[in-house]
Amino acid sequence: MTKADRMFPDISISTERLVLRPLEDADAPAFAEMMNDEMVAAWTAVPQPYTETAALGWINEYAPTERIAGRGLDLAVTEFLTQRLVGIVQLTNTNWRLGATEISYIIAPWARGEGYASEAALATAQWLFREQRLERIELRTAAGNTASQQVAQKIGCISEGVLRNAFIARTRSEDGTLTDQRTDLILWSLLPEDLEGVADELAEASGYTAFSEWN
Repeated sequence: MTKADRMFPDISISTERLVLRPLEDADAPAFAEMMNDEMVAAWTAVPQPYTETAALGWINEYAPTERIAGRGLDLAVTEFLTQRLVGIVQLTNTNWRLGATEISYIIAPWARGEGYASEAALATAQWLFREQRLERIELRTAAGNTASQQVAQKIGCISEGVLRNAFIARTRSEDGTLTDQRTDLILWSLLPEDLEGVADELAEASGYTAFSEWN
């Protein structure tokens, strides 16, 4: 298989608190509930309302197709102790010749404030650099999405600039409908050397041991 023909393997990544694994049919109810959250509606293009049928389509059609085509990877983020779904990490727009991919993440409303986004994104980045030999990870955050920007900073991303008017966010009107609102995107990048010391800093700040393993 040439570099241009590569695809991501079926992978499970473990941290002290989380297990990142392929999405399963049993995830559909929680996945749909997560995608119907107001923050997800505001900062993503996910259809609203989001149904379990749509979730199953993502799990059984979209995610496998993207992985086999070599374009990306979708990983369920689950708690190690409870096994409940608490989010998703997604890789898209992968360029194997360039050794680059784009990462995004969503954390469910019932699991926010625990540092799960940083922990999951950092573990994924470590795996991408060490095992997949990628050289660049990109991240795009809407100008008003401060929570996502904080995650980018925590895992060592460097801001490279602003993509003006490059994103459409959504706001909820008084009648309950979603209204499109054009906004800027901040472009971030992460290189292998940017991770030096990041795991230790996260561990010190959060109180959990920052390690990851994969199989």
